Amino acid sequence: MSSADSSLPFVRIFTDGACRGNPGPGGWACILRHPASGKEKEFSGGDPETTNNRMELQAVIEGLQQLSRRTRVEVITDSTYVAQGCQSWMPGWKRNGWQRKAGKQLKPVLNVEYWKQLDELLPRHDVKFTVVKGHSGHPENERCDELAVAAAEAVR
Repeated sequence: MSSADSSLPFVRIFTDGACRGNPGPGGWACILRHPASGKEKEFSGGDPETTNNRMELQAVIEGLQQLSRRTRVEVITDSTYVAQGCQSWMPGWKRNGWQRKAGKQLKPVLNVEYWKQLDELLPRHDVKFTVVKGHSGHPENERCDELAVAAAEAVR
C-alpha cells in the first residue's frame, strides 16, 4: 500500500475457497472488516462444478465487489496462487494476450475469466496481499474455511 493513499478508508478482506473433489462442488467465503468502526460482514457462495483455485479467486472477487468506493485493502488469503497471480504474474499474462509461458511455448492462462475480473477490480483500490498458512489456527481463515465448506456442501 502506498502512503499517499493513507486518507482512504481501510478494510481487511479475509478469503478462502473450498472444493469437495477438484473439480467438484465448491464454495468461497470472505469476511470484510473495517477496523476503524469494528464493523464486519461475512459473505459466501457456492458452485456445483468448480475447482479450488476458482473458489479462491471468487472469494477475492466477491470481497472487492462489496466495496463501493476507493479503499486501502489488505487481502488475507491462504492461496499463494491468488496472491502471486495478482501481485506478480498478471502484467506478463496481459502483455502476452492472457497467455502464460510454459517452457518455450505460450499457453492460455487457466481461469482467465476470474483473472480478468480481478484485473478490473484491483486498480479501483490500493490492494496489498498477505498470505497466511491455511488450516493453522488463524481465526478468520478458519471461519472463511467453515463458510466455504458449508457453501460447497449446500450446492452438492
